[in-house]
Amino acid sequence: MNHPLLLVFLTLAGIWIAKLWHDDLKAAESGHPNPNALPGATRAPWQANVIAASGALGLLAAETAGEAALGIAGQQSHLTWWFALYSVVAAPPIEELMFRGWLVVENRGRVLQWAGVVGASVAFAALHPFLWRMEDTGFILQFNVKGWFSTGVVFATSLWLYVTRLASWNPRRSLLPCMTGHFAKNVGVVAIKVATGFIDSPW
Repeated sequence: MNHPLLLVFLTLAGIWIAKLWHDDLKAAESGHPNPNALPGATRAPWQANVIAASGALGLLAAETAGEAALGIAGQQSHLTWWFALYSVVAAPPIEELMFRGWLVVENRGRVLQWAGVVGASVAFAALHPFLWRMEDTGFILQFNVKGWFSTGVVFATSLWLYVTRLASWNPRRSLLPCMTGHFAKNVGVVAIKVATGFIDSPW
């Protein structure tokens, strides 16, 4: 996942997806909505974006404090600048469209909707390589304190991003607050890694 060419491709793909989403939003606002519009291609109140970003940064602050309390801050993963670019530019539109966009149970009642939120958040957390890693020798599980803690934080972050999509303060269920929260958290992560020396050479 740290191969520069792959990360450049994914970053460009994220930019293209964000453009398509924005085009659908503009079409809806012009009175000619796209019948196949991407999910959540609507505006949100500015307060919703502030709440989403504040909650995401609050989770990052709790994560940072938790790592320090558990003595695992030095076990952070190293990132390249290419991955940092991908995580800030492309991950918010790609991951939010996939999880908080398409993976939302609609018209089945609140119980099933939130059961789906929990299930999708488990999948979202499991896809992040904290309890596992890929080596030349194959797939390796790593059930340690750092892995469980970081996976739990990703799970909590996913729940929060679903809240920002479904909350009453986002009446049109726009994906914009989800993307804003995701962007804020990833920028914060990159800033912390820069400050603590966990950003490596892009190559």
